[in-house]
Amino acid sequence: MLSVVVGGLRARWASFLGGFLALALGVGLLTATGLGLAAALDPPAHAPERFASSPVVVLGQDRLTVEVRRGPGTALVSRPLDRPQPVDTALLRELRARWTLTEHPAGTAAAPDAVGLDAPADRVRAVVGDRAQVLTGDDRRRADPGHARDGHELTGLNALLGTAGGVAAFVSVFVVASVFAFSVALRRREFGLLRTAGATPGQVRRLLLAEAAVLGVTASATGCALGALAAPPMARALVARGLAPEWFASAAGGSAAWPYHLGFWTGLCVALAGAAAAAHRAGRTGPTDALREADVDRDVLPPGRALLGAGLLLAGLGLLVWTYATEPQALLKRKTYTTLPMLLMGGAALLAPLLVRPVARLLPVPRRGAVGLLVRENGAAAVRRTAAVAAPVLVTVALAGTLFGASESVTLAKQTEARARTAAPYVVEGRTVELPEAVPAGAVVAASGPTSLFVRDGAEAVVKYGARAVADPAAFAALARLPVVAGDLRDLDDRSIVVNEEFEKRRVGEEVEVWRADGSGPVRLRVAAVLARGTGDNGPYVTRAQAPGAALDRLESDRPLPAAGPAAAAAPVNEAARTGLRLILVLVLLYTVIALASTLLMATSVRGGELASLRLAGATRAQALRAVTGEAVLAVAVGTVLGLGVTAAILGALGAGLAALSAPVALAVPWGPTGAAAGVCALVAVAATALPAWRLTR
Repeated sequence: MLSVVVGGLRARWASFLGGFLALALGVGLLTATGLGLAAALDPPAHAPERFASSPVVVLGQDRLTVEVRRGPGTALVSRPLDRPQPVDTALLRELRARWTLTEHPAGTAAAPDAVGLDAPADRVRAVVGDRAQVLTGDDRRRADPGHARDGHELTGLNALLGTAGGVAAFVSVFVVASVFAFSVALRRREFGLLRTAGATPGQVRRLLLAEAAVLGVTASATGCALGALAAPPMARALVARGLAPEWFASAAGGSAAWPYHLGFWTGLCVALAGAAAAAHRAGRTGPTDALREADVDRDVLPPGRALLGAGLLLAGLGLLVWTYATEPQALLKRKTYTTLPMLLMGGAALLAPLLVRPVARLLPVPRRGAVGLLVRENGAAAVRRTAAVAAPVLVTVALAGTLFGASESVTLAKQTEARARTAAPYVVEGRTVELPEAVPAGAVVAASGPTSLFVRDGAEAVVKYGARAVADPAAFAALARLPVVAGDLRDLDDRSIVVNEEFEKRRVGEEVEVWRADGSGPVRLRVAAVLARGTGDNGPYVTRAQAPGAALDRLESDRPLPAAGPAAAAAPVNEAARTGLRLILVLVLLYTVIALASTLLMATSVRGGELASLRLAGATRAQALRAVTGEAVLAVAVGTVLGLGVTAAILGALGAGLAALSAPVALAVPWGPTGAAAGVCALVAVAATALPAWRLTR
């Protein structure tokens, strides 16, 4: 069996080249992203900077710990504070009485949030107790100013690498399964001859699975080597684009072994899974199939494939509707508009043989002339070939449309909402701003800054909210144009809060128990007004009395101020997320190029007899080439239409979710990325069809 398998692979290497490249690329990317994740999840030890010369550091509490209900009992939950609390003054006096302290103030706080000292750690812990944290060794780095920033960058990096790895796995399965399925369709006569020679259905299935195993082992091993080589330059590129901390460039590609195991065994399983359905269909090939010459495909949608495709499509649509009905806010999250389209794409791709004919009939193919007739009829008759080309195009266009469309739509909705949130014609923004000493007479100036609030969500959880602290409630109420659904902004004072519809307690006059950004509290604040939920940036709002240490970063005024510009109030564009989306689209395009080139090279290479018949019937060489390349373009167009259908479903659900949240429905249709993806697919399809057809018509 093995010699037959190796001989078959050697003889038909071109048919398996696309699957090999796709699998090796997928395993390489999984390995590289796995090495990156290993470095991010277990970062190397870093020498502390702020207290490098102090063996022991006393750091103020940097987490809020609250007791909540868990079943019949209670449990403690912790949430990170925006910044560590200042070390207690009494504790500082006790420490100074015993040891010499090293202080490096962070920011402008009067009391230090950390001090260093040279003393036995156990004696320091006995003095400190639970009033602060005692850090030694590499943990002293938690007192460095860049520690929190590294944490935020690593969170985004993990999301990017996880998304890229997930897309790689999804597209790898898709491409490998497509290549094997189309290869089986082209080898129908070969399997019929094997059956005529006495091969059993089980032997035919084992032959294909053995081919897949050999392909999977070699491609996975190659992919692991590629991943090891690609991890360091990938890490340097991420650091250069501001997507990872500087130390990540040297940490990725370390000695972790699990990324190699993950990549290799995933690649082997993908190869076997991709060949399983094709092997089952090949086993059902009868001896009479060796005599078939008809080019019209029959039985292109087995019941199992139809059931799975319909199930995925209905599951995707059902989850969209359910998410819209129960939690429309989730439609705005990247996790939702990244995963749900995969269900729709998988279902549409599996049902592509059923959808090809009606979509091809609807496309505006020229009806006059022999070439137009051949393109339309051959495209509709050779369903397997058309579906095999349309499926990867569908995935590429749908991913480009949904990822870029949803991301840009959410950003546009946030910007539109932010512009409508203020009536001030002049705005000053910065990391920190100060109220001008000379304010024009009669001017209304509203100053605010970012803070955080911790709020109980029922008795089982504590939720951290990003909030705004206003300096002058009266000026804030005069200039704000927030979507108030209950109450009045003018009632905001030092003992009240403006909440949104996401809060559990959201009736005007109710009291909400909150902890401040520094962990102090709890305090009970009366609900003064309730805002529509919107895109997630509508409140809560408190006064600066409930935001100790909060700096001002925004001034709004109805008169010109020094350094003031026109009110844009636009939400910042997440360039890191946009760069990640571009990287994912390039990855998917690379997979699609491999799939299209492999499929069309295989499909065109066996059409020598058909092209010769066309020439004998009077067609010129140019007409024959236009006919076959026209079929390839038609298949790309079918995939583009199906991909745009998936995009329309996702963006339609997103628009409905924005409307349900009382947010601006501002949808951005990504014609640029989808058009570029479809154009690249069309160029590759024409080239991969024209080259072998040119050779066959010589």
